[in-house]
Amino acid sequence: MPGEAFEHVRQAAGVTLPAADYRAEFYRRLRRVEGAVWKLERGQHFHEPDVPSWTAMMNGDWHRAVDLIARTRYTDDLPPRAELRRLRIAAEPLTPYLQWEIVLLVARSRAGERVRVLPVEAVRHLERSAPLPELLILDRDLMYEVLYDDIGAHTGGRRITDPAVIEPCALSVADLYERAEDVVAYHDRVVAQLPPPAVSRIPS
Repeated sequence: MPGEAFEHVRQAAGVTLPAADYRAEFYRRLRRVEGAVWKLERGQHFHEPDVPSWTAMMNGDWHRAVDLIARTRYTDDLPPRAELRRLRIAAEPLTPYLQWEIVLLVARSRAGERVRVLPVEAVRHLERSAPLPELLILDRDLMYEVLYDDIGAHTGGRRITDPAVIEPCALSVADLYERAEDVVAYHDRVVAQLPPPAVSRIPS
């Protein structure tokens, strides 16, 4: 069952890496992988102070946030021999973070990432005990559970290598992805007409 596949992630043995070690390991391995790389993104708010466009958005400068996204080169983030497929779960009304991220994901999609959006109602039946985990699945024997703290700041990743845990998750994410909407269509239908997000300024 798909719900059980995600529940098994939380119970699975894994190696927890701090953020810097996780990023270095992940990008090193991403350069070598072939085929589809799956990313499942469930959180509705993340804290990303190292991203200039996010900081501009949080400081109330939506025009600058969008302009910075448009001027960023995203092709450098793509794996050289794999296709990155991201499934973004979205709850409406959108949080300021998600409104910003959908604009970002459109830019990433145009650079070559394959991004789709699925309403949160479509996964509620899989979340009996907790929200879906944040996952990056590179291969049948390599998956990371991406870790965040209470404010949505990235704290690292948990490396899982058990195919009995990974394969059902990959199948479940692929199934959900097939039901999801292309991010450009979602942006044009839901996000394009929204006013700039209402945010509280980041304390200096």
